[in-house]
Amino acid sequence: MNNFELSDSICFWLNLLILLTLVSVLGLGWLIKSLLFLLLFLFLALIGIAIAFQVWLRTSLLTAPCPVCGYVSTAIKDEPFECPNCGEPLEVSGSKFVRLTPPGTIDVEVQTID
Repeated sequence: MNNFELSDSICFWLNLLILLTLVSVLGLGWLIKSLLFLLLFLFLALIGIAIAFQVWLRTSLLTAPCPVCGYVSTAIKDEPFECPNCGEPLEVSGSKFVRLTPPGTIDVEVQTID
């Protein structure tokens, strides 16, 4: 047994002795209370995260029909996306979807004459 292994062994037993002394002097009540506090904190943090995520979803998502084909879809505001039905590139403008037209494109509305 070399000196390194001997010092590790002494450190282990010394730490165990200090831990047992602290437990006998302070008792285990503090440990149980600390664990219960930690569990309560984690539970409340998860509830807070779930509520924050719900609020983010309500404020960041928009459900509206596509201006080209009328397919109702949901998208994140301020993010361009493609209509899942017709593939038209769209973006959110106010509370509706508008077409993303490339620069130089002239958008024409077709009217039928009877």
